[in-house]
Amino acid sequence: MDIDGDGEARQVQVRFVTKLPQSYKVQQASISIPANLTRFGLSALINNLLLTMNEDWTTEPFDFLIDGELVRMSLEEFLIAKGISAEKVLEIEYIKAVAPRKQEEPSLHDDWVSALDGSSDGYILTGCYDGFGRIWKAGGICTHVLDGHSAPVTSVCNLMPKADSIVDQVVATGSKDKTLRLWKFGEEDPIDQPKKITSVKILRGHTRAVHSISGKPSGDMVCSGSWDCTINLWNTGADDTDDSVSVKKRKRGGQDEEALSEGEALTTLVGHTQCVSSVVWSQHETIYSGSWDHSIRRWDVETGKDSFNMSCGKAINCLSIGGESSALIAAGGSDPVLRVWDPRKPGTLSPIFQFSSHNSWISSCKWHDKSWYHLVSASFDGKVMLWDLRTAWPLAVIDSHGDKVLCADWWKGDSVISGGADSKLCISSGVPVL
Repeated sequence: MDIDGDGEARQVQVRFVTKLPQSYKVQQASISIPANLTRFGLSALINNLLLTMNEDWTTEPFDFLIDGELVRMSLEEFLIAKGISAEKVLEIEYIKAVAPRKQEEPSLHDDWVSALDGSSDGYILTGCYDGFGRIWKAGGICTHVLDGHSAPVTSVCNLMPKADSIVDQVVATGSKDKTLRLWKFGEEDPIDQPKKITSVKILRGHTRAVHSISGKPSGDMVCSGSWDCTINLWNTGADDTDDSVSVKKRKRGGQDEEALSEGEALTTLVGHTQCVSSVVWSQHETIYSGSWDHSIRRWDVETGKDSFNMSCGKAINCLSIGGESSALIAAGGSDPVLRVWDPRKPGTLSPIFQFSSHNSWISSCKWHDKSWYHLVSASFDGKVMLWDLRTAWPLAVIDSHGDKVLCADWWKGDSVISGGADSKLCISSGVPVL
């Protein structure tokens, strides 16, 4: 393409640098290249240079940074937009393009996949509108079915196992039946067919549906947000006695259930005036919450008071805490915009980033736990998008669902998992964030 209209593209002097391993490095001598190259042309150029150094080189996509910002236009347009002189040698850093290399076969559920958790490398935990939780291994193998709720499961989370219980994993689920349940299972259980397990503890106390749950980093407590506008804090130990009461066997489906312990809330945080749609127990004494009352709050667990209360102007559907120093707040809600705030900056409640490529409400967002820049979002528009704070455009758009996407997370550091109203758990793998 002729940028200047004079028949020849203007040339710029550049030097390519990278922090990638030695096998990815090209000569650092400056070279002259056309100024009308976009990132796709630059990627082709880098691959050609690497091929001249290694005839066995396999082509792969790259992204490019100039002064810490990802290039999403031609070099010439970028230089003009940023006021950078084309007379000096331009240093361009190249990195692996963050986009899925592979789409796994979807894992099918019997109803909407409403919640998931990918924080364990060994399995994926999902919650479904059929009332069951499920544990999945890679390759679409369901190893455990969590059977106990009497209404759709709306939220799930992994909890750290107890120090004296290396084999057993502990997970929590929340449901429209107003309860949370705790479950234990062994990762190494036989997987020739799904094993149905029952909960080890029921947590009762909410007066309306449980909408969101989050575990304390230490794993010994869990918090829950509900349609009753409150946040409850609970012990997670199945054998704790300070908050448990004896429960007789209950009838369920004509059969006696095993006797279970029931837990009562240790603390209730009050302040929201509508559904608490998202809770994140980010640090030992800090909980963040988002609500349909348009507010995001930060709670001090010890005092039970909110130390930060920000009105966002939109009903909040999802929250994630991460990014630089694990201090940034990402949130989505009742418009197509994913917003990021830095609560460390006093005197302003304006987002520091706004991403607007979705075209319907945002249902889920999650920071990558090892990157300051990367996060994923899901939307009712049926799409999952990967974001980098260094550009306003999505790095990748994952279009593997046929209906609303209700939840998304990272898994094993290099995969994006998502669930939706098409009853599918989708896995997009080979995402080179690190």
